[in-house]
Amino acid sequence: MANKVTKEMIIGDLLQLDPSIAAILMASGMHCVFCPSAAGESLEEAAMVHGLDVNFLVNGINAYLMAKEGKDEAMEAAMDEE
Repeated sequence: MANKVTKEMIIGDLLQLDPSIAAILMASGMHCVFCPSAAGESLEEAAMVHGLDVNFLVNGINAYLMAKEGKDEAMEAAMDEE
């Protein structure tokens, strides 16, 4: 996997990595992912403030990125066959 998320990563950096991560965070209860203070917090800090399990979030985000990467690779392979 090219990109692997860690709990030390800053939320703003996560959103730059893949804006769709915002939906995962919001579904977990972090509804303020776009507020200025959240952009500078680490995933671990934000999870603590919201009473969330940071390891659960990290695993979920990394699973999403892995699945997305697999879909992208499958799409590229299908296009190469044409």
